Amino acid sequence: MSTNQTLAGSDIAVFRKGTSVGQLDQVKTSPSDRGFVVGVSSIGGHTRRIYHQHHVTTHDFTENSIYIRDLSEAYKADLSGSFDFLLLEISPAALIKFADAAELPGVTSLAAETASKDIVLANLARALMPALEKPEEASTLFIDQMATAIGTYLVQRYGGRSVAASKRSRSLSRSHEHLAKSLLLENLEGDVSIEQVALACNLSRGYFIRAFRETTGMTPYQWLLSERIDRARAMLRTSNAPLAEVAIACGFADQSHFTRVFSTIVGITPGNWRRNL
Repeated sequence: MSTNQTLAGSDIAVFRKGTSVGQLDQVKTSPSDRGFVVGVSSIGGHTRRIYHQHHVTTHDFTENSIYIRDLSEAYKADLSGSFDFLLLEISPAALIKFADAAELPGVTSLAAETASKDIVLANLARALMPALEKPEEASTLFIDQMATAIGTYLVQRYGGRSVAASKRSRSLSRSHEHLAKSLLLENLEGDVSIEQVALACNLSRGYFIRAFRETTGMTPYQWLLSERIDRARAMLRTSNAPLAEVAIACGFADQSHFTRVFSTIVGITPGNWRRNL
């Protein structure tokens, strides 16, 4: 494999597998109880010849095409053409949790798909690429939040149930909003899970994320990132602390990580921002 990356989440394990080799070998996997695997193709040009019980099918993968496979079934396929796949492995327990949070109780499986194009799922999965490339900078809160978004989308789109849009208010109560924000600020580096904050508010994870977004206009991760940048600006304005010290104090992995995020959000490096005051 020319690309072999792993990112462990609480509910979804994320992998990136890629190779530039044109002619590949046959792959076989035995049945297991690990749940489901969802693959998202980042490039085109890959072909799979899949062996079923009584027939064989051939599938061409283009950019943003996906597959969904039940790992309880044996798998055998001939692979050809280079590929770059983001793979999401979801346990049966995690799938039930996503379904319950999405108010779709009873969904315990995903419909099989092979080489179907799904731009929405591809974009959600692609958002995890920076975390795969630099797991040491990945926020637990961000990974957990993306896993929830992906899991919710999968049960809604491929869980075999239609979802009626809820019209009732989903905003947080004032006490829940205060508690959630306090917990997030106590873990400025993002090492708190959505599950922990939602449980503290006695809410399901999916409901909490929707209610937090409706209340604040941001997801929990976006809100926490905004707070970290605001705290950094206050330190830059009122102290002569080195940028590396500001970075650590505001929950960033290091000065490089801080500079990259600050520049993306503010539009200027923290050093230049401080000099322009």
